[in-house]
Amino acid sequence: MAYAPGAVLIAALAVGCSSGTGTGDSATDSKPGAPTTSAAPPGKYRTLPEACRSVSPATLKDLLPGSAELPEAQQEKVFDGSPAVTYDTDRRVGCRWKAEAPEGARSLFVDFERVVSYDTSVSDDDRAREVYAKKEAAADLPAALPGSTDSGTPDTSDSPSATASGKPGKDAGKDAGKGSDAGADGKTGTDTGDTGGGSTAESLQPRVLDSLGDSAFLDDLLTRAGSTAQHRTVSVVFRTSNVIVTIQYTAQPALSTEIPDSKELQEKAQALGRKLVDGFSE
Repeated sequence: MAYAPGAVLIAALAVGCSSGTGTGDSATDSKPGAPTTSAAPPGKYRTLPEACRSVSPATLKDLLPGSAELPEAQQEKVFDGSPAVTYDTDRRVGCRWKAEAPEGARSLFVDFERVVSYDTSVSDDDRAREVYAKKEAAADLPAALPGSTDSGTPDTSDSPSATASGKPGKDAGKDAGKGSDAGADGKTGTDTGDTGGGSTAESLQPRVLDSLGDSAFLDDLLTRAGSTAQHRTVSVVFRTSNVIVTIQYTAQPALSTEIPDSKELQEKAQALGRKLVDGFSE
């Protein structure tokens, strides 16, 4: 059967008109008023600080007693720190410092994690909130006391402990002032030698911090090294935009009968946290 050339041309034109404008847009995209989807915004921070330069020598002298008395060469070695092993310095960096003194040893570890969301519908900040919330939940903090401040008013937007599941708080304060390891898990904020009442013990318990970065918490763990020696590690974890910072400050006295001062360690760890937050704001 033969076809007229004119009929072929008309058919081709008809197909071309029905296929759209020829720009590759889909039929949905070409409809007027069709909704457009934009990717979630990236995080505020695209880089991380140099971890081993994030803490000034003056601050390290305060955090590592005895370091100031070292010979200059040894002092510089201590202040240089030891960088953490990492496979992607754009995403995570860390540094550790340690100093020995006649009264005992102190160490400091600082970790910076830049959270990136690979889901275009989830922002880096929202993903960082999720990562932070998991860290706080893993810390298993005691339930916040009604009317507490500080150091205890939770940020309900990010803090899983702010919506307590009904679990009772830890018995971290029941042996306050006795110099004992209160609680089977070793968590306590009370072994300071202060027998002035329960309020001091309660204020030193692991808790949410309400004035550090976008959200933060503090953990306090007393453990035994070997058969008798004890060491305490205070951890401060905070989020600022899409970066999560972890500070671990540890003290181990030379005498096995001595218990590290929780109040001192907590105050110094929080002070360092505030300096690091200020550094992100500059």
